[in-house]
Amino acid sequence: MEFVHFLSSHMLDPALGGKALYRNMVAQAIHAEGVGYDGVGLPEHHLVNILLIPSPLQMAVKIAAHTKRLRLVTSVCQLPLRDMRVFAGEVVQAQALCDGRLMLGVGKGAFGFETDLMGVPFGETKPRFEEALGVLEALLTRADVSWDGAQYKFDALTIMPRPEDPIPLMLGVMLPAGIEAAAAKGYHVQTTPLGAAHGQLEAQVSAFHRGKAAGGHANRLSLQRGVYLVQSEAERSRMVAFAHRYYSSFDNVFGGPGLVDQGIIRPLPRAQTAEELGQNILICQKDEMIDRLADYAALGIDEIIVTSNFGQPQDETLAMMTQFAAEIMPQFRPHPIAA
Repeated sequence: MEFVHFLSSHMLDPALGGKALYRNMVAQAIHAEGVGYDGVGLPEHHLVNILLIPSPLQMAVKIAAHTKRLRLVTSVCQLPLRDMRVFAGEVVQAQALCDGRLMLGVGKGAFGFETDLMGVPFGETKPRFEEALGVLEALLTRADVSWDGAQYKFDALTIMPRPEDPIPLMLGVMLPAGIEAAAAKGYHVQTTPLGAAHGQLEAQVSAFHRGKAAGGHANRLSLQRGVYLVQSEAERSRMVAFAHRYYSSFDNVFGGPGLVDQGIIRPLPRAQTAEELGQNILICQKDEMIDRLADYAALGIDEIIVTSNFGQPQDETLAMMTQFAAEIMPQFRPHPIAA
């Protein structure tokens, strides 16, 4: 099982500023490579102070310039917000500048607050995504592409430059039916149960395996989960409180009312208690962490996208990454990762 460090890029305190935020994210990526993670995950969100990377391809190129081995996984690029005729060329450029290390995760978007304000009603994001995905794949694989669809109508064109390295596609999907359909078509799949219980995770994983078996493909499943290795019960309680505070902002824009003040999401009361959240995500000490991740490995999850940024100080995140890489990751690998 492989491990990808997710660059959550939260600015819960607006006084931090964008320069420090992105400096911290690049430092985490460099550290991830140094201690042995397989890759980093790069979100895309706009107009809010969580998951704040408006251009994941730009961030991937920056990180590639400071690393040699890390896989760079967009998690995920929101296709309905872009024109695929422009985006396809940006993808090819990014893959060239990343030396072929880009894994292009794409999706329809998750926050109605941002898509609505950017002129894409959230209720239309699914059909727009499906058409955009078809356009993108055609542009990346063929010359003289023309299109006559609901959103795209254009005469034959060829994006330049042409891809020289493979550009693997991964679809971000949460609902089991969508996961199964994507896997059956041969797509790599990225999913997450967020803060939900293990049963939802099992349903998502089972759907992937059904689709993979039906399609007969060699595609992979990446699962994003809150993961933080602690050294004591007191530290666990503190980190669960951080995570609960983060989700009180996340819930506001993920299916919530979208109450945002000049880019700062208002934290709202949650139905799920901090203790319930703590039981679902993996904030725990070493032995429990190994046991719970062993259950994930037994389910056939290929890769964990490790979400460890909940608003704690940067030095604590880096120290946790070092401990997790030294004490946990070797339990799930036959051989150490070469530096």
